[in-house]
Amino acid sequence: MAAAIALSTLAALSPAHAADTLRIGLAGPTTGPVTQYGNMVREGAITAIEQINAAGGVNGQQLEAVVIDDACEPKQGPIAANRAVNEGIHYVMGHVCSGATIAAAPIYDEEGVLMVTPSATAPALTDGKNYQYIFRVTGRDDQQGPAAGEYILKVAKPARVAILHDKQSYGQGIASAVRDTLKKGGVEPVLFEGINAGDADYSAIITKLRANKIDFVYYGGYHPEMGLLLRQAAEQGVKARFMGPEGAGNPDINAIAGDAVEGMLLTLPKDFSTDPANAAIVKAFEAKKRDASGAFQLTAYAAVQAIAEGIKGAGSDDPEKVAEWLHGHTVKTPVGELKWTTQGDLEHYPYVVYTWHKDGSKTPAAQ
Repeated sequence: MAAAIALSTLAALSPAHAADTLRIGLAGPTTGPVTQYGNMVREGAITAIEQINAAGGVNGQQLEAVVIDDACEPKQGPIAANRAVNEGIHYVMGHVCSGATIAAAPIYDEEGVLMVTPSATAPALTDGKNYQYIFRVTGRDDQQGPAAGEYILKVAKPARVAILHDKQSYGQGIASAVRDTLKKGGVEPVLFEGINAGDADYSAIITKLRANKIDFVYYGGYHPEMGLLLRQAAEQGVKARFMGPEGAGNPDINAIAGDAVEGMLLTLPKDFSTDPANAAIVKAFEAKKRDASGAFQLTAYAAVQAIAEGIKGAGSDDPEKVAEWLHGHTVKTPVGELKWTTQGDLEHYPYVVYTWHKDGSKTPAAQ
């Protein structure tokens, strides 16, 4: 869905602020190279807001969405957070990218703004921070990385592995978790190197892959760079199998990589849209021509739902009371029954390995 369509939908949801509305900031990229992920998240959040409002709202208040752009850039995270604070927004669904989320989180926590991220996976977001108001409804890199690493060790069993990353919080963090899992399993990666996100030519690293006879590449990062790596590796005759995290699982990768995308492996959250218990929610997505099956739509839905249930459970829209309630209770959502650790992470989160196809579909990978 184009960003303009998503934003116009939000405009319809956001009348002038009134006493009987409760504003939720939707923080993430509406500009930049990974705007699609922001679109996915907003689709999920909008659907949750529509469903909650149709059922009467939260403690008599209707939810009102406020879009806040961070372009998925760490330097824009604090700007976006300060906008929310200055506008008197007490709840934020977001941010989307780990770097921007990490940069924004201390402002929210200091100012008493409750933030629930649907997609930021970097452990650095919460480790050692002692935050009160920061939560996530997705897994961490040190949960997703081991899932990928175990698959490489037990199923793929390559002879020579290279691990690449985009030098950013998300990509490098998950790549490091994969590397550590392989090392624990007795496999030493031949290469562990970063590339520059946004470059158009990765021939230098691909030459290294060929020279080192790499037959399996794990890439930590997003789909634009993964797509180029796949295409340029194929053009140079590199036959390695590629694997990445959920950030690479975007349909736009097919246009970038072409036929070379066939067979790419991905770790993704379980496809909760196939759960019969979520049939009514999936139907609500479909009624608005939205897709519930992506990596972030239902986690975004769950993030909004967690905020709403926290307010209901606390019997108050005071973020301090809501945060206290969430830390002490579980919330039933489309992505499962969520229970948080003292630092706002989920105690458990399931990841599944999929094979990506050039027609844009995905199937569970061979086990």
